[in-house]
Amino acid sequence: MRRALENGYELDDDRDRVDVDAVHRFLTEEAYWVPGRSRETIERLVRESTRVIAAYEAGGALVGFCRVISDASNVAWLGDVYVLEPHRGRGLGTELVREAVEDPRYRDVYWYLNTRDAHRLYERFGFRPADPNRTMTRSEPPAADVERR
Repeated sequence: MRRALENGYELDDDRDRVDVDAVHRFLTEEAYWVPGRSRETIERLVRESTRVIAAYEAGGALVGFCRVISDASNVAWLGDVYVLEPHRGRGLGTELVREAVEDPRYRDVYWYLNTRDAHRLYERFGFRPADPNRTMTRSEPPAADVERR
């Protein structure tokens, strides 16, 4: 899958295109959820996750990322979702999540994720808090298409 977005951005799920150093840099220097994760671990997770999706700016630099782990039958986990600060507010996070959860292979499975601060984004896709801290789940897709951006 390679999909053009507004303003010259694009999504791509080609794991060979993922800049592992850029993902590692963000996750270890800016993300609250994975302090201390090694570059080797990030590289393995990119290689072994069921699916990785990245957002790229017009020049080809990676500016957003997420990954999916799923058995493609019952359950899927969405994780490591981020968009670099200068590129936020342009719908890239929405498109990353949309591409992950609306993929026909995983659309109807039980989804879960952890977040401390992005509940509104995930609620747009039918996720609901499962505990008071971070976990959100989605047992079925929303009835109607989620409004784009």
